[in-house]
Amino acid sequence: MGEIAALGAAFVWALSSTIWQRVGQQIPAVVLNLLKGAIALFMLLATVLILGKPLPAINPNILAMLLIGGALGIGIGDTAFFIVLKYLGARRTLLLETLSPPLTALLGLIFLQEKLSPIACTGILLTICGVAWVIAERTAETTLPSKHLWQGLAISLLGQTSHAAGAILSRAAFTQIDIDPLWTAALRLSGGMAVMLCFLNPKNLDSFKQLKAPKLLGAIIIAAFLGTYLGIFLQQTSLKYAPAAIAQALSSTSPLFILPLAVLAGEKVSLRAVVGVVGAIGGIALLLGLK
Repeated sequence: MGEIAALGAAFVWALSSTIWQRVGQQIPAVVLNLLKGAIALFMLLATVLILGKPLPAINPNILAMLLIGGALGIGIGDTAFFIVLKYLGARRTLLLETLSPPLTALLGLIFLQEKLSPIACTGILLTICGVAWVIAERTAETTLPSKHLWQGLAISLLGQTSHAAGAILSRAAFTQIDIDPLWTAALRLSGGMAVMLCFLNPKNLDSFKQLKAPKLLGAIIIAAFLGTYLGIFLQQTSLKYAPAAIAQALSSTSPLFILPLAVLAGEKVSLRAVVGVVGAIGGIALLLGLK
C-alpha cells in the first residue's frame, strides 16, 4: 500500500506541477505556498469531520515531530521549490529533486536504523537514474546567469534537505502511533503554514489582490486539491506503510507521469526519454517486490 500511495502522490504532483509553473510567475513563492496550504488544510479538516475521524490522543513529542516535520518539509522545502522553479526552470528543478531520496535514505539509516536490502538499494538507484536521465535531456536549452544558477543550487539543496528531514520525522511518528494519514497531513500543513506566515511582508500581501481574477483563483484551487490535498495525504500514507527512502524515491517519479501527458498533447518523446522511463520502471518494479 505504501509504494502504491507514493506512486499516486507522484502522479497528482505531475498534474499539479504544470499549473504551479504558470501560476508561480504571477504570485510570490511564499504567498503561493501559503495559499495552497490554507486551501488544502480546509479540505483536509472538512474531510475528517465528514468521515467522523477524531484526532487520537497524541504524545506531545509525536505532535512536535509532525509539526516540525511540516515546518521543514512544507514551510521551507516547498517554498524553496517554488523559488528554484523561477531561478532554474522546471527541468533543472526536478532534476535536483532527485537528491531527496538518497538524503532520506541516509537520514533514515542514521535516525531510524532503516537498513535497506541490496534489491531495494538497486531499485532506488535505478529509479533515480531513470528520472534524472529523462529530466536532464534538455537542461541546456537556455543559458542562465551564474548568479541565478548558484543561488538556485543552494536554495534547492536547502529544500531537499528540508524535505528529507520532514519525511523522516513523519516516518518516526508513524512508527510510534497508529494515526490516520489525513490527520498527519493536516498537522504537517499547520506546521508549514506557521513558518510561511513568518515570511510574509507588506509587499507579499499586495499580491493577494490578484486573486480577484477567477481563472487564477480557480487554477490555484485545482492545483491545491491535486498537489497538496491529495498529494500530501498519499505521501503520508506511503510513509506510514513503507520505509522513508523507498516512499521518497517513488514519490519523486513525477516526471515519468508528465511524459504520457506530453504524448497525449501531441508532443514527440525522444528515445532517450523512453530509455529513462524503462530504467525507472525497472527500479519501481524492484521496489514493489515484482520478481
